[in-house]
Amino acid sequence: MLIGGERIANVRPLAQKKVVIVDDSRVIRDWLRVVLQMDHRLSVVGEAKNAVEARQIIKNTAPDVVTLDIEMPGMSGLDFLEKLMTLRPTPVVMIAGGTQRNSEATIKALSLGAVDCILKPTTLVDQTVLRDITRRVFSAACSNIRPLRRVTHHASPSASFTGQKHMPLILIGASTGGVAALETVLFSLDPNGPPVVIVQHMPGAFLVSFSQQLDRKLPQDVSIARENEILSQGMVRIAPGLGQHTGVRKIASTWQCYFTPNEDNLPYCPSVDHLFRSAFSMSEDIIAVILTGLGRDGAAAMHELHRAGSHTIGQDCQSSVVYGMPRAAWEMGAVAEQRDVIHIGDAVNDAVASHPKWRRGTSK
Repeated sequence: MLIGGERIANVRPLAQKKVVIVDDSRVIRDWLRVVLQMDHRLSVVGEAKNAVEARQIIKNTAPDVVTLDIEMPGMSGLDFLEKLMTLRPTPVVMIAGGTQRNSEATIKALSLGAVDCILKPTTLVDQTVLRDITRRVFSAACSNIRPLRRVTHHASPSASFTGQKHMPLILIGASTGGVAALETVLFSLDPNGPPVVIVQHMPGAFLVSFSQQLDRKLPQDVSIARENEILSQGMVRIAPGLGQHTGVRKIASTWQCYFTPNEDNLPYCPSVDHLFRSAFSMSEDIIAVILTGLGRDGAAAMHELHRAGSHTIGQDCQSSVVYGMPRAAWEMGAVAEQRDVIHIGDAVNDAVASHPKWRRGTSK
């Protein structure tokens, strides 16, 4: 093809990602179709109102991503998701209402392998929200999905620590695909190990349900972080989604969480970067982990921590649902070791055991 007298190669447009919409509501199906087809990278190739229709349409169209309603007549969205992830692993974005029941079901869906969740609209939504929906569905269509694996807890040798002055702190950042990844990592951690503070990108109501689900499953004490709460061994705290950032500090040799407003208008709130940066002055006592997620949140601050003496661990490409955040951290040299998600818990335990100021049974 000649352009301006010069011959250039024909440029083929990228193939569109195929989407199947599964929802018993005709109104939601119509709304989603219109929203998704605003993005030229997406093509809706099928719609279904129940699991029976969905099974056949997915078989016929081999979609790159499925949007799935939590509540459907007949087989529920959760039951259908579990079968799909076991027999034909496919990226799935859950579509849920904002009720507590739906929040709990959505967290279960994410732990079963769903990539992301989107809240059904209750009012008119602006263009920013619509673009975010298409971005997340496209990201899910490009994600790395593996067959559903059951996580079984294997208890690490528990340590009884007599000193708390130099107790390390484990900080974890995660986003898309983080629910299943966090479950895998936390199940492998020493239940009597140092406290853990987590930023997981997720709507606030879902975070509450997530913390409650983890608390039921894990031997650790898991809950939403509270300001000024003293963090001790065996505690796991998740940053709340209250429009504020969560940071950590050390007062009188004890770790605490604190909250600050989003004055810098960071795109994610709570932010992994903010959590990591808050620990910079205590970097030698920090073990920082960055897990699967879209974007770059956490990478820059992890680089600062790494340079200042923190032990840093990143999830590898093969086990990440979305190799965005860990990739950004790895490429800028922020990650000391990169592991499959099933080995990250053990890597954290090893880092704790080798911490120079905090040994098994002693504190120096």
